[in-house]
Amino acid sequence: MADVFPGSLTCFHIEMVTTATSRESTPLPQKRGFVYKAAGVAALGGLLFGYDTGVISGAALFLRGEFALSTFQLEVVVAGVLLGAAAGALTGGRFSDLFGRKKLLIVTAIIFAAGAILCAAATSSSMLVIGRIIVGVGIGLSSGTVPVYISEISPADARGWQVSLFQLAITVGILLAYIVGYAFAAIEGWRWMFGVALFPAVVFGTGMLFLPESPRWLTQRGLHAQARDVLAHMRGTQEVDTELREIEASLSHAEERGRWSDLLEVSLRPALIAGIGLAIFQQITGINTVIYYAPTILQSAGIPSASGAILATAGIGAVNVLMTLVAMRLIDRMGRRPLLLTGIAGMIVTLALLGISFRFSDQGTLAWLAVISMMLYVASFAISLGPIFWLLISEIYPLKIRSSCQGLAASFNWGFNLLVTLTFLTLVELLGASLTFWLYGACAIASWIFSYYFIPETKGRTLEQIEEFWRAGRSRRVA
Repeated sequence: MADVFPGSLTCFHIEMVTTATSRESTPLPQKRGFVYKAAGVAALGGLLFGYDTGVISGAALFLRGEFALSTFQLEVVVAGVLLGAAAGALTGGRFSDLFGRKKLLIVTAIIFAAGAILCAAATSSSMLVIGRIIVGVGIGLSSGTVPVYISEISPADARGWQVSLFQLAITVGILLAYIVGYAFAAIEGWRWMFGVALFPAVVFGTGMLFLPESPRWLTQRGLHAQARDVLAHMRGTQEVDTELREIEASLSHAEERGRWSDLLEVSLRPALIAGIGLAIFQQITGINTVIYYAPTILQSAGIPSASGAILATAGIGAVNVLMTLVAMRLIDRMGRRPLLLTGIAGMIVTLALLGISFRFSDQGTLAWLAVISMMLYVASFAISLGPIFWLLISEIYPLKIRSSCQGLAASFNWGFNLLVTLTFLTLVELLGASLTFWLYGACAIASWIFSYYFIPETKGRTLEQIEEFWRAGRSRRVA
């Protein structure tokens, strides 16, 4: 078997360099500011995503005593949000196609607010789980819609970092959750930890009221005049008709509304495999064991107090934010593949070190080695699988089924997140922390191999050019 996939990637890169911006007008600087603001408001969905996933790490230290939870019951409380997220991501794509990106994101903000109130008011573990599931639905809808919305309003030359605002917002939300957790740890105020999410939810929903609908969705629905008006407002050039014609051409390949069966088209299978594969590997390499259980891990490593463990976790969250900013700076310059492969390599090394720190260090030194290893691991994730997964699944799929494909990939992501979350504490009890982290390291090795062979470079390409690339069949592996 001769593997020509890497060659096709090279071809893609060459074409990208020569034609990346020739077919899309460059927005005027003052109009770029509007696009940046729109992307920033939409990215608040990512902040809520991050906050509501990260807040459980601090609250978990007190929930076990509050509701007399066993290890498995605590895993269920933590994982409740993931069950809702998987359902929200799977259905969100279709709802986004039917009702529009903007309307769905407004509904998402309302769901976030309702879930925050229910979690804060929970009087039983069952009520808390229900609240977490509702919050999870909001997270799933957000993960399947925000990156699509941002990618569809962004110009090609800035799409990478603008979509990565979503991942940056996730990391800021996680850090905010850690800071809030530390602030309320002294009074064991887990209800306040959950309730704080109400405020960004209100800002998110209110802000979305003033944003335009995606011009690509408007075109898909036959609202060409409205789509042109939105493009003119965002681009501020005389050449918006060129971009509008490209969008219309991308819809001419099939019916206006895509079907689930379209996902199995031969030309689109490589894109489907790429998105689902990254979705799975982002989770089974263990990132959310750190996000959800970092204080618990650090207490087992030798940090005795809840406040101290949460404060150390906040340091890890700060590294996550800073390295996501680095990724945003580089993603439209270096490209997706170099960052992805470099970051995963770093994850492999740091997971090995994390396992070693638990196996061979004494309790006094172990805590510091664990913190440093976790910081480096999160830093590696933050420049690779973190932002690049969400970016790629927002840009590699055809317009007519983009939301459905992204929703499917996000559902796999949340499904495997659920699997990892439900098994982490149990694996630590059965195998020990070191073997558990080495297991995640083995998965990281597999993810590097997968990314090398199956992930193309998309830097600088318009969404329509990427779609044409897949349809040309140049990504296939042949004998």
